[in-house]
Amino acid sequence: MNPPLLSRPAVQRIAAPLAVGVVLLVIWQAVCTLMAVPDYLVPAPTVIIRALVEDWQMLSDALWVTLRITLLAFALSIVLGCAAAFLFVQSRVIEASLFPYAILLQVTPVAAIAPLIIIWVKDPTMALVICATMVAVFPIISNTVLGLRSVNPGLLNLFRVNHASKWDTLVRLRIPSALPYFFGGLRISCGLALIGAVVAEFVAGTGGTSAGLAYQILQAGFALNIPRLFAALFLITLSGVLLFGAMVLATRLALSHWHESEL
Repeated sequence: MNPPLLSRPAVQRIAAPLAVGVVLLVIWQAVCTLMAVPDYLVPAPTVIIRALVEDWQMLSDALWVTLRITLLAFALSIVLGCAAAFLFVQSRVIEASLFPYAILLQVTPVAAIAPLIIIWVKDPTMALVICATMVAVFPIISNTVLGLRSVNPGLLNLFRVNHASKWDTLVRLRIPSALPYFFGGLRISCGLALIGAVVAEFVAGTGGTSAGLAYQILQAGFALNIPRLFAALFLITLSGVLLFGAMVLATRLALSHWHESEL
């Protein structure tokens, strides 16, 4: 006999947070209505939705600019992060020599060096992509290196006994073992790429046709158009949730048939 629909884990993972979100929105709307909170302080959800509809053309164009920077930075982070991880695992000396510089990218505030990158790189979009990449690349490097080194010793000895080449060991043992760690890094990196893009846009302050959501937030704040500000924040948050959900889906598709974390 099949279990009730609401008792299924897959349904609960979706229904439970949606129910909590709906309850919080209802409470938010009720408080703003009953206490007559001005829109320039905290707008009600209905006011934010109205601003989102009225300013959709402008906000959607800005959303595409921010998403383009985010996706480019995320893709570049994957390429650079994997290349660096494969380089680090070739030798402990190489890892000890270069890994501290990867950490340096992680701990350096992007807001502090973004003005320099914007000055050095003439193309504004590429400058923002570089800033976002600096924020997003470290989790991929760290997790992939950890995964490539977290190999079952018994299986590694089996490959050595059978005189497997370094290439065969890498492709058939180390990479499959590293995939769960790699996808864990992707879940972190996709959100950091979005954060890096938004922070870089705040620092750059670019407007015109290349204005992203961060610029729209700044402009809405200067004009005290708080509903539009909240609408832009909602789009950023929704983008981050969708990116994370896409990485969860990619993890499930890649690992669900063989790895115990997704079985």
